[in-house]
Parts: sequence; structure tokens; C-alpha cells
Amino acid sequence: MRRTKAEAEETRHRILNAAERVFYAKGVSNATLEDVAGEAGVTRGAIYWHFANKTDLFLALYNSVKIPQEDMLEPDGAGGDTDALAFIEKNVAEWLDVMEMDEQRQRILSILLRCDYGDDLAPVLERQQEVDEHHTKLLVNAFASAMASGDLDARWTPQSAAKALRWMMKGLCSEWLLFGKRFDLATEGREGLRRLFDSFRQTAAD
Repeated sequence: MRRTKAEAEETRHRILNAAERVFYAKGVSNATLEDVAGEAGVTRGAIYWHFANKTDLFLALYNSVKIPQEDMLEPDGAGGDTDALAFIEKNVAEWLDVMEMDEQRQRILSILLRCDYGDDLAPVLERQQEVDEHHTKLLVNAFASAMASGDLDARWTPQSAAKALRWMMKGLCSEWLLFGKRFDLATEGREGLRRLFDSFRQTAAD
């Protein structure tokens, strides 16, 4: 029984890996389960044993790896005496390093960026929205800590700072992936972060 479960799990991973390659090459809308089965070296029936349909497979692929927006800031990471702005900037900067090195993250995020979210794939978009809302709450809470400690400039609110940071990071990542990685993500991204966080820290003029 253990061997059967192990084999089934290995097949599932093989299907997910094949789906990642096929969706990246063809796009989700243009790819078929036959394409995935052929790439994985399994039958279409084997795919249906693990996944109800292509949407279910796509959701499983999405959930198989943390996307940068989702793990850019973990709760409980900063202690009470930690500079909240420094903590946020450090985490986001470290994400840039991971993103630049992790090819699987790059492929999956590229798939998400290029996807045409029709009715069949709406659940994937809904899942992304749930992740975005959760991540926004984490950032708002972190910036609220900075405001409570007097570190956040009065021109910013926790909500506006969180949105500005997320928009910057999403735009940075999207441009890097969609236009051929034509700049150094970590180096130029960190410089942009430094300038943005300088504005978060600036004291408004009297």
C-alpha cells in the first residue's frame, strides 16, 4: 500500500511538472490535457485520476509553489523592538534575490501573467485575488506598526503605503518577466525599494 501511494504521488508530481512546461510553452488556454499527458508520459486517464479537469490541474500547479506576492512578508517575523519599515524592506529585497534565482517561480508567474482568464479558469483568478487580499492585510498591518512607532511619514497611510509597494513590486516583476529580463532585477529593484522607503521615512515639512 505504501508503495502504491508513493507511486501515485510520483505520478502526480510528474503530471504537475509536465503541466508547468506545457502551460509555459503553449499558454494555458491553448494547452490540452493530451499535451500534458504526452509530456508526462502518462495516459489522459491518469491525469483524470488525480485532477478533475484542466482548471483543477492549473490550481494544483499554482498551489504547488509559493508565488512571490504570497510569501514576500510573513506574519510574526518582526519582534516588537524591530524597525517595521526596515523589516518590510529587508523581506521584499530578499524576495527579489529569490525571484531572480528561482526558475520555477519565474515560469509559474509567467504563466499567470500570460493567462487568459475565461470562465473555466476563473477559479484560478479568484485564488490569486484571495492571496492578494491576504498579502495586502499583512502589509497594512506592518505599515500600521511603523505608523504607531512614528516611523511612517505623515503623507502616507498604512493602506496607501501597502498599495504603492505592491504596485511597484508587481510592475517590476511583470516587466522583468514579460520583456526578456532586460535589467538586473535584484540590483535595480533594490535601488527602487530604497527610494520608495526613503519616501516612507521622510518627515513632512512644517
